[in-house]
Amino acid sequence: MNHGTVAIAVVHRQVVLIQAARSHNRRDRWLDVYTYNLFGDGVFLASDVPQARIASSDLLTIFPFRTTTTDMIELSPRAFQEYLELSSKYQKSYENLWQGRKARLR
Repeated sequence: MNHGTVAIAVVHRQVVLIQAARSHNRRDRWLDVYTYNLFGDGVFLASDVPQARIASSDLLTIFPFRTTTTDMIELSPRAFQEYLELSSKYQKSYENLWQGRKARLR
């Protein structure tokens, strides 16, 4: 991942948009990234805690473009659709996990 590469990752059990804060190679286990939260219709704003270090295994997809901005990122409709699909998939998996644990407590 090169500096400025945009991707989707799981950070604190939430699917978020990230941007590489520096270049990383394939062997790096940890990635220094900027995190972005959805603002609306493909527009993402820097999160409350904009810098994070995540495990490389938390990456879900890497987009084939880079950006130099660090305050706002706008995704293409196709990339935004992919974000929505991944976010929905992970939300459902966490809901199913919660329902399973809740059923065991009864």
